[in-house]
Amino acid sequence: MAELIKFEDTVSYLLAKVTTAFRNSLERHMGKIHLHGGQIFILFELWKQDGLRLIDLVERVNVAAPTVTKMVDGLIEIHLVTRTKIEGDNRSKRIFLTEGGRVMRGKIEAQWLELEESCLTGLTETERLVLFELLGKLRSSYTGAPGPEED
Repeated sequence: MAELIKFEDTVSYLLAKVTTAFRNSLERHMGKIHLHGGQIFILFELWKQDGLRLIDLVERVNVAAPTVTKMVDGLIEIHLVTRTKIEGDNRSKRIFLTEGGRVMRGKIEAQWLELEESCLTGLTETERLVLFELLGKLRSSYTGAPGPEED
């Protein structure tokens, strides 16, 4: 009889557990400023390039279109972004930051720095650098996205 795998001893198991714990921490930190964890990634992309189409956001955050639509709708509801039709193209709409969306960056940065520090507590500077490199390689292998140094 084949030996049964001990899931707890696999990298995949540990990565799943760490991912869940991190996601919960992200939600707690962003909840302090009344945002959901996924919404900040929409804002990250709009801070890089305002006025993206929904399909551009879907590609950039690598999340299903209905989920991105729901996140954008939530951001519209709290006045951080607007959805605007493009003149001459009734099918295409672009998402723009509002003044509130631009101001929110400072609040998100403060929470992000707290999250970063709580996430890395107990790691040496060398361990932090190695972790960053390893996570970049994992991301690239899962998504085909460039590594952190190429973003």
